[in-house]
Amino acid sequence: MMPVSILVVDDEETIRDTLRRCLEEEGYRVATAASGEDAVARLRDRPYDVVIADIILPGMSGLDLLATVRSLAPEPAVVLITAYATVDSAVEALRNGAADYVRKPFKLDDLKFRVARLAARAAPAPDARSAAGEALKRLIGDSAPMKALREQILALAETPSRALITGESGTGKDLVARAIHEESPRRGHRFIAVNCGAIPEPLFESHLFGHVRGAFTGAVQERRGLFAAADQGTLFLDEVGELSRPLQVKLLRAIEEHEVWAVGATTPVAVDLRIIASTNRTLDDEVTAGRFRADLFYRLKVLHVALPPLRDRPEDIPALVEHFIGRFNARLRTKVDGLTDAALQVLVRHEWKGNVRELEHVIESAMVLRKRGTITVDHLPGDLTASADPRASWEGLKDAVRRFEREHVLRTLARTNFDKREVARVLGVSLTSVYRKLEEAAPAVPGDWPSVAKSENPPQI
Repeated sequence: MMPVSILVVDDEETIRDTLRRCLEEEGYRVATAASGEDAVARLRDRPYDVVIADIILPGMSGLDLLATVRSLAPEPAVVLITAYATVDSAVEALRNGAADYVRKPFKLDDLKFRVARLAARAAPAPDARSAAGEALKRLIGDSAPMKALREQILALAETPSRALITGESGTGKDLVARAIHEESPRRGHRFIAVNCGAIPEPLFESHLFGHVRGAFTGAVQERRGLFAAADQGTLFLDEVGELSRPLQVKLLRAIEEHEVWAVGATTPVAVDLRIIASTNRTLDDEVTAGRFRADLFYRLKVLHVALPPLRDRPEDIPALVEHFIGRFNARLRTKVDGLTDAALQVLVRHEWKGNVRELEHVIESAMVLRKRGTITVDHLPGDLTASADPRASWEGLKDAVRRFEREHVLRTLARTNFDKREVARVLGVSLTSVYRKLEEAAPAVPGDWPSVAKSENPPQI
């Protein structure tokens, strides 16, 4: 399958090169242009699936380029970027045919998310046999929580029911949603992701449900919404907890009726799709506080996937580090071959409030400093090394992981009122493994651990 092609148009060379590298890393075929006129020449020479253009350009502006693009066949999706963004200008650009609108300064992760949504609409449906299993491979780690997660994904993929994915930021909710889709019977159809927190409220209905020609000033052509674009496939509503109460009502209606009303339409359009939602908020608390509708919550949470934070699976860190080193060696053209044991121990002991995404950024930062050879503690960010456990300096990696496992068992033991069977169930291990960890706990580090292996009172942790 040919990769999605993207044309980046900006008069600043730094921005062009940054976006090109960023998008090429995601697997897209990327070309650049320094002006609107150059972009038009390239578009007439060959078609592109997505055009990302700054509004302020020398000569032909981004809005002029948009008007020209709409005369081409096939018509690419256009994302406009500007530092002078208002809701009114966003509405105008989108009504004039732009597929999306990004304000400067923007985060690369947010732009990638938006481009992925447009690329999913532009790309032909993948062969079902080649897609199956690929997303699961991107969920790295062989810890008990990750093995349980993969089994849960396979079970959920066989059902048509809606699913809610919860977890802290950076745990990979988007990867899990895509894995459920690619393992499901809908794998031959589109997977479309939308960031609910990134859609301006005045544009929500048009964005998700579409509009007809003449529905409002500037609606010169009919536009399908994301619900219709995902028909027969999967629609991923990322960070659904960010929706306002009025938008929740509109989403609930579409879910209940299995049809959408395009803005200005006189008849609804039936849609058959699977909805997967995600949030880093505790929606139970949001419902109690009146910020999230209970009826929408229960319709989204037919099935529930709770992602484990990285601090609960430190044994996966070496594999994740190896994966990131391989990726960044290719992207940064570095020749890093690994980490010292001391550096790896620091990573294993860190709390990782930003989870896998934070680890990824730490490895990238270290590789920018090191460039070749082995990463040492000195190449890690100061906040990691400052908070590192002093025992890491003399403790081997395997010992550090074992100590974390014992510590986690003991904490779980305290939370379950010393119910060993419940501990085994929560951790996804056998009862024998729980007893073995408890036996290891008492002599592990003299003076640090209560003697719990033979005690019937939970430790004070």
